[in-house]
Amino acid sequence: MRQKTISIVTDQILALDKKDRLVVAVDGVDGSGKSCFARELVAALREKTDRVILLASIDGFHNPRVTRYRKGKDSPIGFFQDSYNYLVLKEKLLEPFISGDAEFHLQAFDHKTDTAVSNRRRTLESNAILVFEGIFLHRTELVEHWDYSIFLEVDFATTYKRMSDRDGCVPDPADPSNERYYQGQKHYLQTCSPRKRANLVIDNSDFEHAYIEGITLNQACQATSASARRQH
Repeated sequence: MRQKTISIVTDQILALDKKDRLVVAVDGVDGSGKSCFARELVAALREKTDRVILLASIDGFHNPRVTRYRKGKDSPIGFFQDSYNYLVLKEKLLEPFISGDAEFHLQAFDHKTDTAVSNRRRTLESNAILVFEGIFLHRTELVEHWDYSIFLEVDFATTYKRMSDRDGCVPDPADPSNERYYQGQKHYLQTCSPRKRANLVIDNSDFEHAYIEGITLNQACQATSASARRQH
């Protein structure tokens, strides 16, 4: 089922009535599987088109640590408002990429070393596609930059279990140690309504059986078969 879902998404992106550069957003809360889904989508796009496909992440556009925690290390609003530098993201990547500028940055900041990155420029063909993954991507200041956007739907109990297995955090979302991130992401869901703003909502609760909400398995199989016929 997952491969069929990826195939349908790939076909929809390539069918967009736009010949120049495209930007595709993969959004979801922490632990929803954004990075894995984005990598698989990039691989599928590369199989189906000769266009240059790039992958970038919101993690390459963090604010410096002093800015991220200026409202306090436990502040949910601080997490939502101050984690990322959206001005730099737009100026260094999204706007020059979309306009066809020859120079843009796939990353501007390394949050692990808390230092700026200044040498990540790429020159590409005019019809390249950028897959951009991360949290908070359906914020008002970003949505106009996406030609196509996906929201991965996964409940918090599942995402925190995944992050507990991966990172060692407490698996209970309501635990005080998770206050900043859990409440910050709940605030995002409540104020930005990413499910409504996305072009597509995908239930990614089960990695192997990710499915597009509103599409049955039979419809997914039919869409994949139709796509395969068009390729031959």
